[in-house]
Amino acid sequence: MIRSFVRHYLDANLSMIINQLKAGALLSYVLLGLNTLIGLLYTPFLLRMLGKSEYGLYSLAASVIAYLTVLDLGFGNAIVRYTAKFRAEGKKEEQYEMFGMFFLLYLVISLIAFIVAMIMVGNVDAVFDANMTAGEVSRMRIILLLMAFNLAFTFPMSIWGSIITAYENFVFQKSINIARTLLNPLVMVGLLFWGYKAVALVVVTTIFNVLTLCINYIYCKRKLRVKLYFKRFKWGFLKEVSIYSFWIFLNAITEQIYWGSGQFILGVFQGTAAVAVYAVAIQLKNMYYMFSTAISTVLLPKVTAMVTKGVSEKEVSDMFIRTGRLQYIVMSFILTGFILLGRPFIQMWAGIGYDQAYLIALLFFIPTFVPLIQNLGITILMAQNRLRFRSLLILIASVLSLLVAIPCSKKWGAIGCAMATSLAIVFAYGIILNIYYQIKIHIDIKRFWREIGRMSIVPLLIIAGGWCLVAQSDIQGFSCWGMACLLLGMVYIPLFYRFSMNDYERELFKKPVKAMVRKIQRKTIVR
Repeated sequence: MIRSFVRHYLDANLSMIINQLKAGALLSYVLLGLNTLIGLLYTPFLLRMLGKSEYGLYSLAASVIAYLTVLDLGFGNAIVRYTAKFRAEGKKEEQYEMFGMFFLLYLVISLIAFIVAMIMVGNVDAVFDANMTAGEVSRMRIILLLMAFNLAFTFPMSIWGSIITAYENFVFQKSINIARTLLNPLVMVGLLFWGYKAVALVVVTTIFNVLTLCINYIYCKRKLRVKLYFKRFKWGFLKEVSIYSFWIFLNAITEQIYWGSGQFILGVFQGTAAVAVYAVAIQLKNMYYMFSTAISTVLLPKVTAMVTKGVSEKEVSDMFIRTGRLQYIVMSFILTGFILLGRPFIQMWAGIGYDQAYLIALLFFIPTFVPLIQNLGITILMAQNRLRFRSLLILIASVLSLLVAIPCSKKWGAIGCAMATSLAIVFAYGIILNIYYQIKIHIDIKRFWREIGRMSIVPLLIIAGGWCLVAQSDIQGFSCWGMACLLLGMVYIPLFYRFSMNDYERELFKKPVKAMVRKIQRKTIVR
């Protein structure tokens, strides 16, 4: 009887975990879709209601504060990993001691971040006065102050979100994030209609952030019964965690230098209008990245398991090439579409005065295309414990891009800043990392690029032919633009399917279509 009860209990818990994973995965894609949709609908409204100067101010302040977010030091990821480890080992006491240790660490980090932010607030005039009006400098100071409070509150309270993730309560967490994603822009839209500007938007963001963190705290205390123990500070354990977190921290720094430094540099040397144009291109880049991330999320868990089992070098190469080809199918279509139809889209979406964002976005899209179709390489490096070279390489490239961006932005403005980032990405990801994959990891990069080259014939021909047509066309209005997208898809998809895909990829494409046809046929027969 006891054995039967234990088995029933374990089965029920296993079923609950699986349901949480399935529902969490589904809600992740709902959240991804909402973020993309809101980005497409809300951003142009924000641009028009705020104006170039105010939107640039808002984006600049956010990019300045974003530098301080790297003070997380990768500990959030470490909390998830070690909580899962201790739970699997049944070490509840160690869990609570670890939570107490991280809470104290985050309090110290929070204090440091707030002091640094206050130094920034006190020096706003000295840094930005040359290219900003007195009113802009004053509002910048207020926005930075609000964001500093937001960040200082976030650091110690962020531990609860990491704990919820580690306990695999994905449904609650994703539901809260979805609610916040929907409510935040709705409230902001109302405020913008009433005439409020950037300062009010930061206040709303701060309130929603505080509410979310407090809800996570209440959930952890009442539902998960989590406790914080402050009995002893384990320096040995902290050293172990710090080694694990360091490479995550380094990656966060490089990402911030690549994508956050441009707005700060332009704010210093060009003013808020240039920041606004650059921020629009960054927003488009973020949407572009989402598509690649969504694909890799589906493919990488299975690949990781295979790599860690010790498969042969040829099998690793085959996986790398197969996954890269699948990602190329989606990303090449998006890139082709943006090259041909991105300019009229930005003119309609962002409005007058943002034409330059098209060229800046292209300078982001084209070089990042390579790492986006090769992001399986990160998983392979992690599985083989060889992430150090990639992290150091990208750090060096990002610092070089920062140094080059300063004189380039002085001379060519936002375009020059984007060129510096683009060159660094080509150097690090496109050349050096590919050589490393070939020589050290023994991935057949030559075969990878031969296959990608053959797949690229159709997109390149369509770009060449489509460019001539678009140059002679006057695409006005979203309905006309939508028809152009439909026409592009009707030409691109059949040609790519016939000449660029292999049998394996065609079968993947046909499977859901066949399943849908069978489902329709069954419904027709029943009727």
